[in-house]
Amino acid sequence: MFVSPVIARIGSSSIRSLSNFRTRCLKQLHMAQPPILALAIPSDTGRVLSIQSHTVQGYVGNKSAVFPLQLLGYDVDPINSVQFSNHTGYPTFKGQVLNGEQLWELIEGLEANGLLYYTHLLTGYIGSVSFLNTVLKVVDKLRSVNPKLKFVCDPVMGDEGKLYVPPELVMVYREKVVPVASMLTPNQFEAEQLTGSR
Repeated sequence: MFVSPVIARIGSSSIRSLSNFRTRCLKQLHMAQPPILALAIPSDTGRVLSIQSHTVQGYVGNKSAVFPLQLLGYDVDPINSVQFSNHTGYPTFKGQVLNGEQLWELIEGLEANGLLYYTHLLTGYIGSVSFLNTVLKVVDKLRSVNPKLKFVCDPVMGDEGKLYVPPELVMVYREKVVPVASMLTPNQFEAEQLTGSR
């Protein structure tokens, strides 16, 4: 019978001890709670949940917001409300649109792992009333975890006298979002839509 020189040197009882030690370590690793990243790696500046659009080519929404915020010292978790090949101003574009139910699934996943502590919520382009209503649920949920949450809303609705979202979104922004937002960043056309005055 062949006996490995290593086993011969350290003895079979030592091998069994090492094997038992390894098994105990693996069990502890599987039983250990996942780290709460907000506590394990705190940011002095803050943690941002950014719900905005994303394009493969070009810089809009999360593609233009995440990196600058990180450079300023924020921890940023992006959720892409849409993922398009390019800006919709081109003759054609392809991609996917996240719906309200899918957004809420992501929030539930974060909550299940104790990852819902944010100092800021940043929102940009939102293409449907149902998605915007879910964003409002997200605001409530995040403020239940951190009552000091700052909600910065860019009410992306249109420009130069033209809406590029469904008209019913204007009323939701005006009646539901404005009262709960900490800050709004509309362009002139969007400000006119929200205030009802030119």
